[in-house]
Amino acid sequence: MSTKYHAKYYATELSLQRASDSIENLTSSLSNAKVDLNPHQIDAALFALKSPIANGVLLADEVGLGKTIEAGIVISQKWAERKRRILLILPSSLRKQWHQELLEKFFINSIVLESKSYNEMKRKGFLNPFDIKNNAVICSYHFASKKKDEIKKVKWDMVVIDEAHRLRNVYKPSNKIANNIKEAIQPYPKLLLTATPLQNSLMELYGLVSIIDKYAFGDKKTFSEQYIRNGSEEIRNHLLKKRLAPFCKRTLRKQVTEYVPYTNRISLVQEYYPTNQEWQLYENVSSYLRKDRLFALPVRQRHLMTLILRKLLSSSSFAITSTLESLLQRLDDLLEAKETKNDIDNTLYEEYDTLEELQDEWDEDEQTSEEYVISDPEVRKLIEDEKKELLSYIELAKSIEKNTKGNHLLTALKEGFKYGQQQGALEKAVIFTESRRTQEYLYELLVNNGYENEVVLINGSNSDKQSKEIYNTWTDNNKNSESITGSRTADMKAAIVEEFRNSAKILIATEAAAEGINLQFCSLVVNYDLPWNPQRIEQRIGRCHRYGQKNDVVVINFVNKRNEADQKVYELLSAKFKLFDGIFGASDEVLGSLESGVDFEKRIAAIYQNCRTTEEIQQAFSQMQAELEEEIDKTLKQAKVNLLENFDEEVHEKLKIQKERTDENLSRYQEWMLKLAQAELGNEIKITNDRTRFFYNGNLFQKGYYDFNWKRAEQSKSIFFRSDGQLINSLIEKALNRDLPIGVLELDYSNYKPQKGKITFLENLSSKSGWLSVDKLTVESFEKEERLLFYAVTDAGEVIDEELSNKLLDFDGYEQESEMINHLYPEKMIENRKKELVQKHKTEIDAKNAKYFDEEIEKLEAWADDLKDGLEKEIKELDAQIKLLKKDARNCTSFEEKLQMQKQIKELEKKRNNKRRSLYEEQDQIDEQKEELIFSMEEKIKKKETISNVLCIRWRLN
Repeated sequence: MSTKYHAKYYATELSLQRASDSIENLTSSLSNAKVDLNPHQIDAALFALKSPIANGVLLADEVGLGKTIEAGIVISQKWAERKRRILLILPSSLRKQWHQELLEKFFINSIVLESKSYNEMKRKGFLNPFDIKNNAVICSYHFASKKKDEIKKVKWDMVVIDEAHRLRNVYKPSNKIANNIKEAIQPYPKLLLTATPLQNSLMELYGLVSIIDKYAFGDKKTFSEQYIRNGSEEIRNHLLKKRLAPFCKRTLRKQVTEYVPYTNRISLVQEYYPTNQEWQLYENVSSYLRKDRLFALPVRQRHLMTLILRKLLSSSSFAITSTLESLLQRLDDLLEAKETKNDIDNTLYEEYDTLEELQDEWDEDEQTSEEYVISDPEVRKLIEDEKKELLSYIELAKSIEKNTKGNHLLTALKEGFKYGQQQGALEKAVIFTESRRTQEYLYELLVNNGYENEVVLINGSNSDKQSKEIYNTWTDNNKNSESITGSRTADMKAAIVEEFRNSAKILIATEAAAEGINLQFCSLVVNYDLPWNPQRIEQRIGRCHRYGQKNDVVVINFVNKRNEADQKVYELLSAKFKLFDGIFGASDEVLGSLESGVDFEKRIAAIYQNCRTTEEIQQAFSQMQAELEEEIDKTLKQAKVNLLENFDEEVHEKLKIQKERTDENLSRYQEWMLKLAQAELGNEIKITNDRTRFFYNGNLFQKGYYDFNWKRAEQSKSIFFRSDGQLINSLIEKALNRDLPIGVLELDYSNYKPQKGKITFLENLSSKSGWLSVDKLTVESFEKEERLLFYAVTDAGEVIDEELSNKLLDFDGYEQESEMINHLYPEKMIENRKKELVQKHKTEIDAKNAKYFDEEIEKLEAWADDLKDGLEKEIKELDAQIKLLKKDARNCTSFEEKLQMQKQIKELEKKRNNKRRSLYEEQDQIDEQKEELIFSMEEKIKKKETISNVLCIRWRLN
C-alpha cells in the first residue's frame, strides 16, 4: 500500500512546473486531453514551447495533420501554468468550431466576441470585453482589426492565429486588416497556423515571420535584396532556411502515414432537371435580382442579399418563398412610411444561419444611401409595380408542391447507402443544406418516404420539438457528468450527434452544423446545396473524412442540368479544387491560393448576376478558371520544398522515439495519479488488474468508474480520470498541504514488479536501511522551473545515486512507529550530497538559459547585420547609378543634355555623400537598439532560487 509520504511525493510530482522544452512538461496537458495523440503533434507542440523567451512560431503542417490539436496542446499547457490570457484570431467560420474543440477536447472555457456579445458585455459593465479572466477569447480577423485598441491593452500570454496565410501580405501597407492585427498583438507570444505559408512570393514568408517577431529579419527592402534578388538560389535557400528554422515547422503527410491513416473520397453526382414551373421561378427571380433598382433590397447590402437570395433560390421553392414575403413586407412598410431597417431582415437570419459570419467578412462596394422620396407619385408607382411582381413570384413558388431535386435525394441516398454497405460502413448519412426552410422540407420528405424515426436535425438553434426532447433526454442521462458543459449550444450539438451515432440514420444539417462536430462514424456526405466557397465545402466533408474514419467517404453533389452556371461551378470545384476525390481532398496549394472563400463567392455571384446566355456564362467561367490556374501555378512549390520541408532520413526515427517517450511519460504520470488516489482514498476505490481504471464508492466525489482512457469512458458512461479533474485536484491539494514529521517506512521491495527486472544495485547493498530526504528546487529566470532532488544514504554510509534514490518511493510501504528511529540522521553526509546535487541542477538550468539567451542574441545580431548591410547596399547602388550616368554623359552629343546629366550626377553624389556621412551614425543607432534589447533580456535572466523540503524518511527494504 501507499503511505501519506508516498502521497505527498506523488502530489508534488504531479504539480511540478517543468522546463518548457521537455516532454515531461506536456504530460499533464496530454493526460487531460480527449484526443488521439500522434507523435508529430507532440513534436510540433514542443517546438512551439521550446523557448520561454521566443516570440512565437509558425506551424505549417500539410492539411489534415491536426494543427488544431497541436495548438490545443500548446494552449492547454499555458492553461495548466495559469497563463490564461489567450486570444484566438480566426476566420469567422471557424469560431464555433474552436470554441467547441477547446471545451470538448481540452476542457478550456472560451467566449466568442463579435458585435452582439461585445456590446452585451459592454452593457453589463465590462470596460474591455477582451480582458476577461479564465476564458480564452475568440474573434474573427475583421473584428480583431476593428478592435485593435482594446486588444492592445491586454497583456496576452499567447495569441493563436488560424489560417494565418490570410495575413501573408502584411508587408504591404495597403493590407489594413493584417497591419492592424500585427500592431495589436506585436509584443506577445504568437502561434500561427497555416498549411500554405508560401504561395506567390518569398515576401509572404517575410510578412508572416514579421508578425511573429519584428526582429527576425531586417526591413522588407533588405530582405528582398538578400533573398529574392540574390543571384545564387542555392546560397539563398541555405541562408534563408537557417534563418527560418527557429520560427517555422512543417510536417508532411507522407512522414506520418504510419500514425495517421486516411481513407479515400468517392464522388457521386446526382443530376436532375427542374420542372417548367421550378425553372420559371428561377428565371423570374433571377431577372428580378438583375434590375438596376430594387426598392425591396437596401442599397448598402444589395450585393450580399442578392448572393443569399440566389443561394436560397437554388435550394428549394420553400426556402425562397418566406424570403420573398419578407421583401414584400419591406415594400409595404415603405409605402406606409414605416421605419425600415437597413440591415438584413430577421427572416434571413432565421433562414440562413451563417449570415452573421458572412456579413463579418463581407465589405459592400456601394456606400450610397437610398435617395428617393416616398411621396413622389412616380416612386410610389415603381414600388407598387415591384409589389405586383413579387406577389406573382410568391404565388408561383407556393404553387410548387414538390421539388424535383428533393425527389432525387431519395435515389441518391439509396445509391450512397448501397456503396457503403459494400465496404461495411454504417448506414448513416449527413445531408447539408444552406437553408433552414429546406431542412424542414427535407425532414418531412424523408419521414414520409421510409425514414420515420430515423432523421435528426442540427442547425443554429435546434428549437424544434424533436431536438428539445433529445436534449432533455441527453441531459438527464448525463446528469452530474463532465459531458455537460453548461453551454446549451454545445450540449445540444453533443446530444444531437450522440442521437445520430446511436439511433438515427440521417442527420440533416445547416451550415452552422459543419462547424465543431466530428462525424467519423458517418461515411456518406450529401451536399444537397453546394456552397460556392471551397473552404466551406472542405470543412463540411472534413466532418466525416478525418482522422479516425475507417471507411471511404462518399460525397454526393446535386447538379441542375438546366442551369449552365450551376454545372460550371461544380466543374470548377471538382476539377480545379479537387474537393471530392482522392485521399486528402483539396490540396494545400489550391485552397491556399484563395485569399478568402468569401471573395471567391463574390466572383461566382458576379457571374450569376451579370451573365445571361450560355455563351456568356461559359466565357466568364473560362476566364475565372484561367485566373485561378495562374494564381495556383504561381506557387513557389520548389521554394516551399527547399525552405520549409525537411526530408531528413531521421524524421521517421525521431517521431518513433517521440512516441515512445510520450507513452512512457504518460504511463508514469498516470501511475502517480492512480497511486495518489490509492493512498488518499484507500478502501473507497477498487483498481482493475490492468491499472487503467478504478471504481470509487465513497461519498466525497461522484461514484462510479474512473478511467484513463477517454474513449472507453465515453462509451461506458464512466468518468474520464484526467489530470485537471475535480477528484485528482482535491487529492493533490490535500496531500500537498499536509505537514509531515520525519517518517519511518518499511518498503516492500520483495513484491516490486518492474518492467525491466530487479534493481541489482539495491539488492547488493550491504545495508538495507537508511535515510531519504526529498527537496524541491525552484529556479525563476526566463521561466519558472521546479525539480525534485533526492538524497539517499544507507546506514553503512553508502550513497545511493539520484535516479535510484527516486526509485525508493516506487515501492509500496508501511508506516512504523516513530520510536523505531534508532539511527541518527546523517546530516553532514546529506548536506554534502545536497550541495552537490543543487549545484548540478543549477548548472543544467544555467546552460539551458544560456542556450535560450544565445539564440536570441544570434537573432538580434542577424537583424542588426541585415539593416547595416542594407545601408551599405544603398551606397553601392548610388555609386553604380553615378557611374552609369557619367558614362551616358560622355557619350551624349547635346550640350543641354550634358548639363542636365551633370545636374543629376551632382544630386546623386550629394545623396551618396550624405549617406556615407550618416552610415556610421545609423549603424551606431542600430547597435544601440540591439544593446537595449539585449539588456532587457539580461534583466529577465536574473535568477531567484528557493529550496524547500518535501519529506524526510527513515527507510528499510524488506
